[in-house]
Amino acid sequence: MTSAVTEKLLAAKKTAGLTFADLEAKVGCDEVWIASVVYRQASASKEEATKIVEALGADSSLIEALMEYPVKGSLEPVIPTDPLIYRFYEIMQVYGMPLKTVIHEKFGDGIMSAIDFTIDVEKEEDPKGDRVKVVMCGKFLPYKKW
Repeated sequence: MTSAVTEKLLAAKKTAGLTFADLEAKVGCDEVWIASVVYRQASASKEEATKIVEALGADSSLIEALMEYPVKGSLEPVIPTDPLIYRFYEIMQVYGMPLKTVIHEKFGDGIMSAIDFTIDVEKEEDPKGDRVKVVMCGKFLPYKKW
């Protein structure tokens, strides 16, 4: 489900013929972060919002919208049906508990921050078929004892 702001920004992106990697080069921020701003999952400073809107050639009225604090978590509370998004759901269904256990063994009782966090998407060429490499890096947050 996308907002009207997102729809306008994506239309401008399509018209401009830009990728999120192109926007990274123009704006000076990571492509995944820029996409999260466009999809209203992150907020931008005035300077960042201005750069994004100008790079897209979009209406300047969208700058203020990109500065608003978003409501995070845009997926419906059901199993996603989009095949790519479903695969991430499936990965967590299959590997979630193993990842949790390994993280606890290495760090202790805690979680990986999704706030102090980066995510990068890389393409690895492979003769058997190109590979998608997703690198998530989040600060470890131990649970407080009291």
